[in-house]
Amino acid sequence: MKLWTAIKMTLVLTFLTGIVYPLLMVAIAQAIFPFQANGSLIVRDGQVIGSRLIGQNFDAPQYFHPRPSAAGDKGYDADNSGGSNLGPTNKLLIKEVRARLAKVLGENPGISAGQVPVDLVTASASGLDPDISPAAAAIQVARVAKARGIPPAEVAALVHKYTQSRFLGIFGAPRVNVVMLNLALDNLKRTEARPGAD
Repeated sequence: MKLWTAIKMTLVLTFLTGIVYPLLMVAIAQAIFPFQANGSLIVRDGQVIGSRLIGQNFDAPQYFHPRPSAAGDKGYDADNSGGSNLGPTNKLLIKEVRARLAKVLGENPGISAGQVPVDLVTASASGLDPDISPAAAAIQVARVAKARGIPPAEVAALVHKYTQSRFLGIFGAPRVNVVMLNLALDNLKRTEARPGAD
């Protein structure tokens, strides 16, 4: 009798927690937060070009560069999400950070090593972080403006527009979504190039 009761409880709980609950959560998410529930996908010209939640590797001078990624051989590989797991005294990590610092300084003339925020030379734990700090975006403004041939003030205004504040004013840190910022830059250029655009 106890065995039959245990089997029935297992079947009922499996049905409730394995079928009913997941379907209910999917239905609620689709009804209340459909954009987020479907991956916060970014669509341009009818094609998915990314997600607001997953960083991409931008390295051309006309784009803001993201935080380094240790996910996969080329970075930002969602199939290999993770950090390098190297400790702060690891010689390989120190070498990588120095190389990244030299790259940032070479790409952004006029700034000193002390002005480079740590998020431009260290990877995140997931390797997929789409955000950088406002300071990391600010030191790239001059380079992006020069590469695109637009005033630095216009680029800085876009950085300000795409800077997100702390959640509820207290949680996390201010951040800039690099994917959304670079997309806005591309859209700005496309709007300027369109005949009859203001």
